[in-house]
Amino acid sequence: MGFPANGSDAGSKPLKFLIYGRTGWIGGLLGKLCQAQSIDFTYGSGRLENRASLEADIAAVKPTHVFNAAGVTGRPNVDWCESHKVETIRTNVVGTLTLADVCRDKGLILINYATGCIFEYDSGHPLGSGIGFKEEDTPNFVGSFYSKTKAMVEELLKNFENVCTLRVRMPISSDLSNPRNFITKITRYEKVVNIPNSMTILDELLPISIEMAKRNLTGIWNFTNPGVVSHNEILEMYRQYIDPNFTWKNFTLEEQAKVIVAPRSNNELDASKLKTEFPELLSIKESLIKYVFEPNKKTTGV
Repeated sequence: MGFPANGSDAGSKPLKFLIYGRTGWIGGLLGKLCQAQSIDFTYGSGRLENRASLEADIAAVKPTHVFNAAGVTGRPNVDWCESHKVETIRTNVVGTLTLADVCRDKGLILINYATGCIFEYDSGHPLGSGIGFKEEDTPNFVGSFYSKTKAMVEELLKNFENVCTLRVRMPISSDLSNPRNFITKITRYEKVVNIPNSMTILDELLPISIEMAKRNLTGIWNFTNPGVVSHNEILEMYRQYIDPNFTWKNFTLEEQAKVIVAPRSNNELDASKLKTEFPELLSIKESLIKYVFEPNKKTTGV
């Protein structure tokens, strides 16, 4: 097929990345990272569900690696997917599988930004236990149609030996003005639940995903910082570093259920596989402080 063995170095061939998801948050950040690292990259113009357009992109760009940061998450949130099921399937299932298959045909590794919102705390992984879901665990959360499609496609992608699936959760970046940023979202909510979760600090982890491409890593990876952090812990940091007058109100999952269409995933993912490959990876709370709150610090005396 032409792809190197899992974990082999990309060697001396100059890197050329083909990135899907130009208008998305992660896709935009990836382009900026490539510019900063002087990596040659092009954004794909083809539609994921249109095989011929993907083949044309690959023929024109001749990439060494393909990144998929395109997908339907819904606007303003995943509740959109509940009433737009066919559109969600078209991109998240048909599109992702088509891209994976075209890449396999061409002997290319696909770095696929997926989701870890396909699990929820259960008796084997109780909240607060520190027992996280591992890469090989079967998804147990089908509360939202979005998560259902993502679990389906992850299961199918296991059969593609050229795909690196990165399970992203509740992504956070240092850009606190971005409405997709989990911190920005919860500071704007009228009320928030307070549940510990695994999360992804993009400022630390997106450069790692580029390094994963360079190492030709494939398979499923829990793409979160080790450990968990709760909504209240994040908002306390926000108050400490950004706005000392910030206040918020909590409500229960039962109360939250009344104002959302689809239930939300809450879980801890076991990040030990990623930590073993990248020992420098910070825990979620350390990463929040280093990459998000310290650079944005507005208060004095922290």
